[in-house]
Amino acid sequence: MRVIEQSLAEHAESRRPLIEVLGEDGAPARVYSYQEVTRRAAELVARFGQGYGRPLRVGVVCGNTPEFVIADLALLVARAVEVPVPLAFSAEQAAGLLAETDLCVVDAAGEARLSQWGRGRVLRPDCEVLALSTDTPVPTAPLAPAGPGHAGWECKVIHTSGTTSRPKGVRIRARALDELLGSLRAVMPRGAFARYLSVVPLSLLIEQVTGLYMVLLDGGTLVQLPPGKALVGTAAAAATDALPYVTAARPTAMVATPALVDAFAIAADEAAGRGRAVAPALFGTPAAPLLCCGGAPVHPDLLRRLDDHGLPVHEGYGLSENSSVVSWNTPGARRIGTVGRPLPHVRVRTADDGELLVNSTSLFAGYTRDDPSSLILDADGWLRTGDLARLDAEGFITITGRKKNVIITAAGRNIAPEWVEAQYAQLPFVRAVAVVGDGLTALHGLFLVEESTDLAVAEAAVKEFGEQHLSEVERVAVPHIAVADDRLYRRFFTVTGRPVRAAVLSALSQGTLYTHEGAADA
Repeated sequence: MRVIEQSLAEHAESRRPLIEVLGEDGAPARVYSYQEVTRRAAELVARFGQGYGRPLRVGVVCGNTPEFVIADLALLVARAVEVPVPLAFSAEQAAGLLAETDLCVVDAAGEARLSQWGRGRVLRPDCEVLALSTDTPVPTAPLAPAGPGHAGWECKVIHTSGTTSRPKGVRIRARALDELLGSLRAVMPRGAFARYLSVVPLSLLIEQVTGLYMVLLDGGTLVQLPPGKALVGTAAAAATDALPYVTAARPTAMVATPALVDAFAIAADEAAGRGRAVAPALFGTPAAPLLCCGGAPVHPDLLRRLDDHGLPVHEGYGLSENSSVVSWNTPGARRIGTVGRPLPHVRVRTADDGELLVNSTSLFAGYTRDDPSSLILDADGWLRTGDLARLDAEGFITITGRKKNVIITAAGRNIAPEWVEAQYAQLPFVRAVAVVGDGLTALHGLFLVEESTDLAVAEAAVKEFGEQHLSEVERVAVPHIAVADDRLYRRFFTVTGRPVRAAVLSALSQGTLYTHEGAADA
C-alpha cells in the first residue's frame, strides 16, 4: 500500500490530531496525534516477533477504537496479513476467520469478547494474544519505513458471508488497495475527508478505506463515537442514538447505512419544521458533509427528500471481491436512483441475463475456503457479481436486484425483493424489512418496527400501503411484525442492512422467529 506508506512518512511525526474520541457529552474526550498513533504502532511491530518463515497472520479483535487503528498501521508496516473480526460475530463465526492466525491483537472490548467466545473455541493453542492499550506512556521510537514487499503481498483477509453460518475470507492484495485508493482520490474532492466520523464497524473493509486510509491521504482526523456506544448496523436503535454525536462531531465526510440515511431524513424534516437550518442542526456545520451510502438500496424518493433539505447523499456500490468500491456517485457526477459511475480503474458490463460483470486492477486474490456462494472470476478476468443491473448511456449503474435473490413464487411469478423492500422501507415506523416467498403462494415480509409502535396498527398500515402502492404480485400478503430489538436485528440483517434471507425464510416458514438466539449471543 504505497500511497498510505507515503502519507505515513509525511505525517508520522506530526502533532496534528489523527484520532478524536468523543465523550458521552459529545465533546472530545481524548485526542491522539499522528505522532502518538504511529509510535504506538511501531511499538506493536516490535512485539510481533520473528521466525514464522512466511507472512505473519494476525487477527484483530477490536472495537472502533484507537487500538484498531494502531493495529492496522502496525500490520501494514510489518507486511503482515490482517484478519479483522467483528465483535458481533458468534464464536463459530470468529473461529472460522481466526483458525489460521499466529497472533491475535485485542483492545479491552476485544479481550472481553474473546473471553465470552472462549479462547479455546476460536484460537489455536499456540496463537498468542497481544493486549493493546493506549493508557501506557507514549513510546519514543518513531515508526520505521515499511520493509520491501512483493507485488502480490496479501495484506488483509476480509469476512464475507457463505452458505453456512461460517464466513469465508476474501484475500485482498496491497496493490489492489493502492489502485482503489488512487481512483477514489481522483474522483472525490480533496480535503473531503479532513474530518471523518466513523459510525459503522472498522472491521468492514469500506470503513477502513474511507475512515482510515482516505483520512490519512487527506492528512485528516478520524472521529470515533464514545467507547461502548453501539455502532450503526449492530443494534436496532443505533442510527437514531448516533444523531447527537453526528452533530457534535462536525464531520466533513461519513459513510452512512440506509438506516442512518432514514434517520437523517426524519431529523431533517423535524429541524425544517421548527424553522432551523438543516445542515447546522444535523451536522453542526454550515453546509452538509460528503454523505456516502451503500450496502442496501435507498428509495429515490427519500434521497430527493434529503436533496430538498440541501443534504445530497451519494450512493455507491461495492464488493469485498473488488477491495470494496466499484462505483460511486460523486459531487461532480451524481444521479439519484443509480450507484454512480465505475471508478477510473474499473470496467463494467452486463451479461445477456443482466448480471453485472466487473473487471479491474483491484480484484481479490481468492477466498480462504470454497463455498457455493463464492463469486466466479471467468477466464477473461471478469467477476460475475450476482447482481442484476442496467447501464445507461452515460455510464451510470442501476442495481435492479440480486440474481440469486429473485423470488419465484408457487404461482411461478418472479419478484425482485430488493425493490419491494425499498417501497415498504418508506413507512416511518419500519426500521428494517425483509421479503421472502420462494415456493410460497404469496409474499411474506418480516418488518422490524420502532419500539413504540402498536403492532396491530403497524400490520394494518403495511397492508394498506401494499394495496395502494404495489401490484397484487409484489405486495406482502403475510406481514410478520416485530419490535426491532438487537437480537432480531443481528440475526436477520447484516451491518449494512441487507436481509439474511435464508434465516428469514426459515424462521417465518417454521414459526421460529423468537425461539433462536442471535449470532452475537452464540
